Amino acid sequence: MNKTVIVVGATGLIGKELVRFLADEPSIARVVTLTRRPITYAGSKVTNHVVDFDNLQDSAKLFKGDVLFSCLGTTAKQAGSIRAQRIVDLDYQLDAARLAAEQGVSHYVLVSSSGANAKSFSPYLKMKGQLEDDVIKLGFEHTSIIQPSLLLGERADARMGEQLASKIMPALCKLPGLGRYQPISGRDVALRMIEVVNSPQPGVERLSLDEVFPLASKTSSA
Repeated sequence: MNKTVIVVGATGLIGKELVRFLADEPSIARVVTLTRRPITYAGSKVTNHVVDFDNLQDSAKLFKGDVLFSCLGTTAKQAGSIRAQRIVDLDYQLDAARLAAEQGVSHYVLVSSSGANAKSFSPYLKMKGQLEDDVIKLGFEHTSIIQPSLLLGERADARMGEQLASKIMPALCKLPGLGRYQPISGRDVALRMIEVVNSPQPGVERLSLDEVFPLASKTSSA
């Protein structure tokens, strides 16, 4: 199929795994990563561009391709406040999606969150829900929204709360009604993102953990 794909958030837990798999994926001809600092890749079909996310319009031409993978995200602690987190988790990602739509990208793949809802009382889930609603309005031919729960894997910034939750949540999620909150590895999410691009569905598809990742969930909790 020889697709050109763009990845924002390529340095994060899911993004790193995604780029690694894309570099070996036969259906992908070219991988463009857009980052805030230079990144070097071993794969010959992966190209990195350093961009200013506060002035992303200046890099509009880099969004020309077939698929945009949006894995960008931070925490309130890293960003310094909920307001600063919102800039990264909502504003930057929406700017990227708009540019991709303008450049003719047909498939948009977003890493969101289980429980995302624009009407949520949780600031985090509210911004995730608002982003989902806003990118759907852009009218991509295919919009795939991945809604994982707690992500497992090696992070540059170890988070004590997440480490503790990763030990407790697998047992709790065996209780009725809690399956969608089962932890999952960044690797499994990245693999599922590639699957949805290789088998695109028309319109909007939301992929929640309990419905779409049953095997991955079992693997992650083993």
